[in-house]
Amino acid sequence: MSKKDPYAALRIKEFNIFLVLRFALVFAWSMQFIVIEWQVYSITKDPLSLGIIGLMEIIPALSMALFAGHIVDQKEKRNLLAICIALFSLISLGLFLLTWPKIVEDWSTKTVLYSIYALVFFGGFLRSFFGPTIFSLIALIVPKKVYPNAATWSSSTWQMASVLGPATAGVLISFIGVHWSLCIVFGLVMFSLIVLFQIKKKPILNPKIGEPVMQSLKEGLRFVFKTKAILGALTLDMVAVLFGGAVALLPVFAQDILKVGSEGFGVLRAAPAVGAFLTMLITAYIPISKNAGMKLLVAIFGFGVCIIVFGLSSIFWISVVALFFSGVTDGVSMVIRQTILQIKTPDNMRGRVSSVNSMFVGSSNELGAFESGLTAKLMGTVTAVVFGGTMTLITVFTTGIISPTFRKLDLTKDLEAHENDD
Repeated sequence: MSKKDPYAALRIKEFNIFLVLRFALVFAWSMQFIVIEWQVYSITKDPLSLGIIGLMEIIPALSMALFAGHIVDQKEKRNLLAICIALFSLISLGLFLLTWPKIVEDWSTKTVLYSIYALVFFGGFLRSFFGPTIFSLIALIVPKKVYPNAATWSSSTWQMASVLGPATAGVLISFIGVHWSLCIVFGLVMFSLIVLFQIKKKPILNPKIGEPVMQSLKEGLRFVFKTKAILGALTLDMVAVLFGGAVALLPVFAQDILKVGSEGFGVLRAAPAVGAFLTMLITAYIPISKNAGMKLLVAIFGFGVCIIVFGLSSIFWISVVALFFSGVTDGVSMVIRQTILQIKTPDNMRGRVSSVNSMFVGSSNELGAFESGLTAKLMGTVTAVVFGGTMTLITVFTTGIISPTFRKLDLTKDLEAHENDD
């Protein structure tokens, strides 16, 4: 399985099983998020309510992230993921019940809204475990020499699910309504749980089982902050996602600016993921490890430009194209970042490093949603999106100037070293 083989990771049976369950999970999660966004904005007609969804998820996600990483490094990964999926199914079931016609009729709008926020809050705790567990499980399924290829296919699967999930949600909201759309989400979650048990239990590679929590957390943070490649990639992506979070305002654009309804909303929401997915398929054949630092800077700069174009557009097809290319640039960024994390992280610290990653990047999606909702409330939706894209450009310029080491980052030698590890 040479590193030049674009299908190296796909030749491993358990990795294919992993891709199926990841597709089902991400499809369900992204579909559920879209349905909830649509329902909440339909209830409130307030863009700030969309920001609150992000805030309700980021508070528990941030507060639990480091502790979740410690627990992941101490536990067997497959069974831990099974527990996470089972709890996710309870959230999906709860949201399905909250949209039951009888409950909608008997409960007040405020009670339904606050109940949705409560389930999203619980999902934030749960999400802090998902990322580290999945990141660690991949490394136990594939050998080190195919980590970059596995990262590409795993990210591509994530993006494909992110393409189909929102698009499907937009169509289903129109045809079968919010309630039965959430029923499909619940079914997908249960399917992923069944598929997971086709993967065997994996060994725990951490030699420090039972290590005190605070000592474990300090060690994880110390590793991230002293590894400049990881710290630079996470910081850059975090700020870009934080200020470029225009996706959270798509219900406003779909309903009030572009006036394209739920079907158009699904297309807009899927456009970035389509771009990212196609880019990731290309990177499976054309590795982008050479001059990775500069390529990451260029990609995030392009992302900022696309967000500004989208914010200024009042024409549907221009908005779709802008979002598509924002996904193309984001896809390059994601592959480079995931490759850096997989290559630079020791096996016994994957949970903690992935948790720090979720704090920097994953949680910034939710914080970015809150920032977008708040700035839209204060300065208007279009101005808020353009402001976010501009801040992304400023971040790229600043990083490129003050960090020449990151600008010159090249992963070629690291990949060659891993090729000989096995």
